[in-house]
Amino acid sequence: MIKNIPYWQLSLFYCFYFASLGALIPYLGLYLSDSSYNAVEIGQLMATIMGTKIIAPYLWGWIADHRGNRLFIIRLGAFLSALAYSGIFIVESFWGLFLILLTFSFFWNAILPQFEALTFNHLEHNEHQYSWVRMWGSIGFICSVIGVGVILNTIELSRLPIIVLCLLIGMVCATFLICEHSGRVHNESHLSLLKILKNKHIIALLLACLFVQASHGPYYTFYTLYAESHGYEKSWIGILWAIGVFSEVLAFALMPWLVKRFSLRLLLLVSLFSGSLRWLLIAFFIDNVYLTVFAQIFHASTFGIYHAVAIAYIHRYFKDNNQGKGQALYSSVSFGLGGALGSLYGGYLWQSAGSSITFSIAAALSFIAFAISWQFAQPHPSCCSSLNKGLRYKI
Repeated sequence: MIKNIPYWQLSLFYCFYFASLGALIPYLGLYLSDSSYNAVEIGQLMATIMGTKIIAPYLWGWIADHRGNRLFIIRLGAFLSALAYSGIFIVESFWGLFLILLTFSFFWNAILPQFEALTFNHLEHNEHQYSWVRMWGSIGFICSVIGVGVILNTIELSRLPIIVLCLLIGMVCATFLICEHSGRVHNESHLSLLKILKNKHIIALLLACLFVQASHGPYYTFYTLYAESHGYEKSWIGILWAIGVFSEVLAFALMPWLVKRFSLRLLLLVSLFSGSLRWLLIAFFIDNVYLTVFAQIFHASTFGIYHAVAIAYIHRYFKDNNQGKGQALYSSVSFGLGGALGSLYGGYLWQSAGSSITFSIAAALSFIAFAISWQFAQPHPSCCSSLNKGLRYKI
């Protein structure tokens, strides 16, 4: 337990946010396939959810950093995301669903980076304890992905949107249990986007993150369909997803210990290299239950360690008034652009080249991220104080 911060309130939001993710992302492909959409269309719709992360987080981050009412923006975004998602019950066409997912994800994807910044504000000098708060998001994901998998064995897939909407409403309620951070006022100037783009270490980090999330695209979009086509039942598929995220929880729990003993650079390199191995195991050994489970355990490093390290880099590069902008930029480039590209190439390759080739491409992308980080990642990054002097951010 971390003293002097609203630990359980912060954790509850993460729990509901990622529980909604656990109900939506692993099973949306099945839902769309059951609704007669093909692989290309599924890839396009999933890319819509990822694609809004390119613009929405940075736009809302700019607003939050300048207006200073970060919690209000989080609450507003949570409410509007649930409201927009409810439109899924009244649309039937591809373009109708496209617009619903576009509007929903525009708000849903915008709030997490701002909540990350709010969490770090509450943590203040205990930033290494971030993973202990964030792991409740992973626990929420585990409970959701297993529970939904079991439920979908007994009810029709058409009921999935009801489950997702209930979790989104829980997320909205959780935002009203959190208080705004009332710490010191930051007087530092806002960081220019042009200055950001001149720092090779930041560019290398963001580029590596883009390739990492692009490599995850086929996994998030087609893993459930892939496992089902090889004879796995929905409940067992939910367990496979849960194994991955449980491993992620363990990684988050161990991060305070890991970062004290190993450099951020080493942890990042290990996570990226393991990504290549994981995608190759999934590509060629999906029928082997033991190797499939082993591949899921790698989620501890390919997401758990990777994300905690990336967040630490971003927090140290972007200080004070630039925190929301930094978190949003990380989300936009990696989960947004990288995730969208991953879903798109996954959809086209899945239909034309097959699953093994698609996951092999994912392995190659993870290795590219490893090569970039090997060359440019700093062991112990400090904040870019030299970039913060005398600058005002201009949109």
